[in-house]
Amino acid sequence: MEKPGARAGILEHFGNLADPRRDQTKLHDLLDIVVIAVCAMIGGAESFEDMELYGKAKRRWFRTFLKLPHGIPSHDTFRRVFLLLDPEAFQACFLNWARAVYEVSGGQLLAIDGKAVRHSFDKAAEKGPLYMVSVWASQSQAVLAQRHVDAKSNEITAVPKLLDLLNVKGCIVTMDAMGCQKKAAEKIVDKGGNYVLALKGNQETIHEAVKAFFEKARADNFQDVAHQFDETRNRAHGRDEVRRCWSVSELAWLPERSLWKGLQSVVMIESQRTLDGKTTTEQRYYISSLAGEAKPLAAAIRKHWSIENSLHWCLDVAMNEDQSRVRTGHAPANLAVLRHMAINMLKAEKSLKNGIKSKGKMTGWDHQYLLRVLVGSKSDA
Repeated sequence: MEKPGARAGILEHFGNLADPRRDQTKLHDLLDIVVIAVCAMIGGAESFEDMELYGKAKRRWFRTFLKLPHGIPSHDTFRRVFLLLDPEAFQACFLNWARAVYEVSGGQLLAIDGKAVRHSFDKAAEKGPLYMVSVWASQSQAVLAQRHVDAKSNEITAVPKLLDLLNVKGCIVTMDAMGCQKKAAEKIVDKGGNYVLALKGNQETIHEAVKAFFEKARADNFQDVAHQFDETRNRAHGRDEVRRCWSVSELAWLPERSLWKGLQSVVMIESQRTLDGKTTTEQRYYISSLAGEAKPLAAAIRKHWSIENSLHWCLDVAMNEDQSRVRTGHAPANLAVLRHMAINMLKAEKSLKNGIKSKGKMTGWDHQYLLRVLVGSKSDA
C-alpha cells in the first residue's frame, strides 16, 4: 500500500523531470532514485555510496511505496543520474515544490545570499568551486529558491534571475553588497517589495558618500541632521554585543540617489563586541526603500544573517557540505538542491524539538518519523 504523500508528493512536483539516461540504461525509475536520495540526505548521507547503503538498509520499507523494479539502485546509478541531470530543471522542480509547501505572505523577510561548496572545485577541468545563491525565508526557516553559479562574481547575474522567480510583494528583500545592484532594486520595487541592501566598494560612489556623511554627522553629534536611532545589547557566552543603528531619510545630499528606484533611507550599523576584555568595533552601511525608522531597519538587517546561522551553518555542520568532494558534471549542483530539500523538510517538522542533525538521525531510526518529515505540512513563509 502506497504511503500517502511520500512518492506522491515527489511525483506531483518532480514528475515532469526529464530522465537524462538512455532508454537501455533505465533499470531504475527516476522518481524512485530521487525519493531514496532525498531520504538518504535527510538521514545524513554524504555520498552516492551512502545513498546505496541507506536504500539497502531500508529496502523493505521502500518497497511499500516505491516501484523498485530491479531493487535498490547502485551507487554508480545514483552518481550517473545526478551527474547528468539538468540542474536548471531540477532547481525548477524544487521551486514548484517550495511554492506548494510555503506560502510567502506580506511583511516577510527574504534574505538572498551565496555560499561556496569549498571542495567541489575540479583542478583538472580548471573549474572553481560551486557557488549556490539561495533565497531564505527567515520566519519559516526555509529555502524558497536557489541558483548555482561557478564563482562568487557570478552572483551578480544570479540575483536578477532569482528575483524573476519570486513573489516578493509586501516582502522585505535583504542582500549583501554583491546583490546591491540598481537593476535588482528596481525589480524588487516593481514587484511590490522593499529592499535593504548592504553597501561596499562595488558601489563606490554611493558607498563613499554615505560613509562620509555618517562620519561627519557623528563627529557633529548629528546636530541639524534629522535622524532616528536604535540600540540593542546582548550578553551571552561571555560576549557583550552592542548594536547601534542610525537612519536618515533626508537624502538631497546623496549623489546617484535618483538611480536607485524607491530609495528612501540610508543606514549605518555599528557593532561593538567585547570578549575576554577585548573590544572590537565595526561600521556597516546600507540603502533601503523603507522609510527611515531605525528599529525595523535594524531588525531587518539583523534578520538577514539568519541565512548564515540557520542555513549555511546547518549545511556545513549538520550536512558536512564543505567537505563534499563530488566534483564532476552537474552532481555538485544537484546534491546542493537535495541538501536544501532535506533542510526544509527537517525544519518544517516541529514535533521533535532537537536540532537538524538529531532529527536527521531520528528519521533513520523511526520510519513513522521519516514519513512525517517527508509528508510535511503547508506553512507560511
